[in-house]
Amino acid sequence: MWSYRNPVHLQFGLDAFDRCAEFIRQRPYVLLTYDHPLFADLAKRLAEQAGAPLLVIDDVRENPDIDFLRAAAARLHQANRTVEKAPVLVALGGGSVIDSAKCLAAFAGDFARTLDYLEGYSTAFSALPIIAVPTTAGTGSEVTCWATVWDPANQRKLSLSHDLLYPEVALCDPHLGRSLPRSLTIATGLDALSHALESVWNTQRNPLSLHYAEMAAKTILEVLPRLVDDLDNLHLRSRMLQAATCAGLAFSNTRTALAHNISYAITLEQGTAHGIACSFSLPRVLRWAVGHAPDIDESLSRIFAVTVDQLADVGVARLEALLDCLGVSRELADYGLDADGWNHLVMASAQGARGRNFAGQPCME
Repeated sequence: MWSYRNPVHLQFGLDAFDRCAEFIRQRPYVLLTYDHPLFADLAKRLAEQAGAPLLVIDDVRENPDIDFLRAAAARLHQANRTVEKAPVLVALGGGSVIDSAKCLAAFAGDFARTLDYLEGYSTAFSALPIIAVPTTAGTGSEVTCWATVWDPANQRKLSLSHDLLYPEVALCDPHLGRSLPRSLTIATGLDALSHALESVWNTQRNPLSLHYAEMAAKTILEVLPRLVDDLDNLHLRSRMLQAATCAGLAFSNTRTALAHNISYAITLEQGTAHGIACSFSLPRVLRWAVGHAPDIDESLSRIFAVTVDQLADVGVARLEALLDCLGVSRELADYGLDADGWNHLVMASAQGARGRNFAGQPCME
């Protein structure tokens, strides 16, 4: 017996962003986005269609941390007191923006209660509604119910998770990703590939999550190397966004696994971009995943277009070749690790919340 659930109303297509006002439905809204002229233009376009926002939070940073979220939540909490109807949060940006929106939506911006919840204190959960408008093809946060919160002061990564944090609506518009530079296209694309593969070699997998994961991984393996050399290609952008969303639909039910657990310390200690930190280890993890479950092997063989017997060699080599052609190092030293440090990190990660989802068996260097 298995089950699958995802309640997000997904709208995908060119100019999907222009439907945002329709889904705001004349409610007051708070816009979260980046401090960049492109996003200022999009904010102006939204205001012309939906009216002026109650509040704009346009200083969202990469890997939002507790200090930023506390300050932003205070601004939201204050603005929320000036209206009778609860606002909807419009998250316009990449995973950092959508994750920030989820953190602010929790308890309507009462961040002290959010911190209590993150620390495991039991409390009745509440959340403001969210409209997610992803501008990168990577995190899949538009169709998940959790958000990453970074706590650099304590060298840890926290995960905020609740069913009420699924966005009401996700508006996936390929036009919005055309300005992404090559480096960010690579990092976000590899993040999506990691989501797809990690939902395959996952103890929580089910037939529908495997279906979405296969669709996503096969598309990314084909499209990403072409896209990085043709960044303005709207057709390829559309296919990558669709693949990233499918990967999100897969791991929205499984969560991630070992490669993501490995990545957290590397991002915290080395400042490595998340998509790179969680993908450089994928060839190693793929080798460890092979041979432990027939359905995993069969899914991976379809993704890499090889027989099951070829996965540990040809499949791994194909994944290594992808990283090499994208300029992503597979050398441990480039991530601050030697063999002993790597072995310690792998063993510690295998005991982490995401590492325990891994259906394979890690090996030492």
